[in-house]
Amino acid sequence: MSDPGFRVSLQQRRAANPFTEGSRELFDLAGQGRIDTFFLGGAQIDGTAAINLVRADGKRFPGSFGSAYMYAVIRNTILFREEHSRRSLVPKVEFASARGQPKALLTGKALFSWQGRFRLESVHERFDVRAETGFDFDAPSEVPLTPPPSNEELDRLRGPVAKLVAADYPDFAKRVWGIN
Repeated sequence: MSDPGFRVSLQQRRAANPFTEGSRELFDLAGQGRIDTFFLGGAQIDGTAAINLVRADGKRFPGSFGSAYMYAVIRNTILFREEHSRRSLVPKVEFASARGQPKALLTGKALFSWQGRFRLESVHERFDVRAETGFDFDAPSEVPLTPPPSNEELDRLRGPVAKLVAADYPDFAKRVWGIN
């Protein structure tokens, strides 16, 4: 495949990890400012933008493996959590794996920006955001619906991104994009 002008790197899967020296190379590139955007999820995210990757609701997770470093040095860190509930978006995380200044928080229902605290930018569907979010946030008086992706964005997602992701997540690619 020709170079699409970007790289999708999935750190947890060896075949999708382009770094020959593993994490050391990834951390070096991050420290040099050569990683543009980093997506960071968590079992819990709180209103101070702290994330919990270690334990929640009595369950233990694999751990945070460098997330505190990456979160601190990559200027465009986007926090994400598909679940949008008081269970995952909490007043205070049970354990702070990492703290930082994110660019945004994206959930399955809403998009927030970060300006020293979260600000609701849009919702993907109409719902009671305050009732389903465990922390306080700023919001405009009229919250817009998230605009749908442009044709160019869809083409990129369905084309080069889908092919890069399908190599390591064939079931996901088949379900989402119909790629075998």
